[in-house]
Amino acid sequence: MKIKKAVIPAAGYGTRLLPASKALPKEMLPIVDRPTIQYVIEEAIEAGIEEILVITSKDKESIEDHFDRNLELEMVLEEKEKYEIKKEVDRISNLIDIHFVRQKEQKGLGHAISCAETFVGNDPFAVILGDDLVVSEKPAIGQLMEVYKKKGAPVVGVQDVAKKDVDKYGIVKYEKKEGKSYLLDDMVEKPEVDKAPSNLAILGRYVITPDIFPIIENTSRGKGGEIQLTDALKTLADKREVYAHNFSGERYDVGNKIGFLKATVEFALNRDEFKDEFSSYLKDLVENI
Repeated sequence: MKIKKAVIPAAGYGTRLLPASKALPKEMLPIVDRPTIQYVIEEAIEAGIEEILVITSKDKESIEDHFDRNLELEMVLEEKEKYEIKKEVDRISNLIDIHFVRQKEQKGLGHAISCAETFVGNDPFAVILGDDLVVSEKPAIGQLMEVYKKKGAPVVGVQDVAKKDVDKYGIVKYEKKEGKSYLLDDMVEKPEVDKAPSNLAILGRYVITPDIFPIIENTSRGKGGEIQLTDALKTLADKREVYAHNFSGERYDVGNKIGFLKATVEFALNRDEFKDEFSSYLKDLVENI
């Protein structure tokens, strides 16, 4: 079955980016000239997704506003003959069919995903977390969708992380390896470094089947007192095959300040209109440190 729907959880407080995220949703913080959530949505579109549900929360109306039309702004741009900028503004409001629903209480990622049950129905669906931006030739979520097409089973996106960092992520244990895919045996949320079953970390990309919803409903609060998606997927893996796929691409954790800074610099250097002047500035800056 073709995957047509994607869910983007965007209800968290963004505590790692405070104080910038106190009044502005972390998903709206710009990497160069686009909010982070726009990069995520564009990844989904490139992968062939046709509908998106964004899970938001109180005080995050600016996310919905960004993807809506702004007639007054369009008129001003037209009058000032800023046609290229207007073209980009028009493009944003016509990217894809986007729906929004609020997670009324932040009970964790698993609970956020449960808010998508009506939207998803009986279809498999993609989940893309906005904290992880991935630059790759083929969209990261698209790579997982290809595995789902072959296996007909849920897939979690993973990459290798340094052993010292395994306690920051959900870590997978696998039974067997098939190329870049792994048949999962277990998943552990933020294990102690010396107890981690591998250094393959779950990094913000999933393809999930709708049988996850009754499992989430019966999943107790785990790490941090939250309903963890990792715990629900672990239960799902006891009932059916679940795969991990080591996706290709450069991943940026823009949910923390250093990752956000790295993404800003490298995304700017990858833009033709900025790279020459910006790289020259950086060289001069480094030489004078």
